Amino acid sequence: MKKERPVLDEQEWEWELIVLALYHSMADHEPVTIKLFDLYKEVLYKDIVIQVDRKLKRIKLRWSDDDWDWIEMSEIIAATY
Repeated sequence: MKKERPVLDEQEWEWELIVLALYHSMADHEPVTIKLFDLYKEVLYKDIVIQVDRKLKRIKLRWSDDDWDWIEMSEIIAATY
């Protein structure tokens, strides 16, 4: 079943909680669980944020010492630390 993207206003507390979880992960070197928007399935990632690029609005998520990916912040709909 196709889903609709939830609307997160940057002024709302939901977005503030997401940003707080991302920064805590980066500062404490602890994993964060990130839920990304997908039309058909639930997409969850759990690992450590190693960089936040505020200009390009993306985060770098580390999978292992040699492996990481950039995640667009606009795709994140929830994050828990």
